[in-house]
Amino acid sequence: MKVSTKGRYALRIMTDLAQQNPEQYISLRSIADRQQISMKYLEAIMASLHAAGFVLSLRGKNGGYKLARSTGEYTVGSILKLTEGSLAPVTCLEYKTNTCNRSDSCVTLPMWRKLNRLIDEFLEGITIEDLIVQSMASNPRNKATAAGRERL
Repeated sequence: MKVSTKGRYALRIMTDLAQQNPEQYISLRSIADRQQISMKYLEAIMASLHAAGFVLSLRGKNGGYKLARSTGEYTVGSILKLTEGSLAPVTCLEYKTNTCNRSDSCVTLPMWRKLNRLIDEFLEGITIEDLIVQSMASNPRNKATAAGRERL
């Protein structure tokens, strides 16, 4: 499994929004500037996040985007599955119906299934909130940002 730029950027966008005032809509320009993502790519990723109900949008002068739910309700797995599709380590596990004609005799299939389950459990066990808390604990610069956010 290799996570694409789109998946990595989606996580950066979601964590960026999580660190802002949850009552305010955040402009794409400000996200693009902070995350150093092109506006065109940011718009495409936001369209996916919005269509999936991960973010809310508001048009107009004070418009922008904000998270639709609390930070603890978004898992890394759900965001990556939205942007990447399957996170399966091998093709034969990508879809619900196994189309491999060797699945009955495949000696390695149980190992791939176990790896797939471990990846899924790991990524579904980490929330955006977890990422923010971990970042604040490990980076003193982020603690100042968090302190400012708590006052909001």
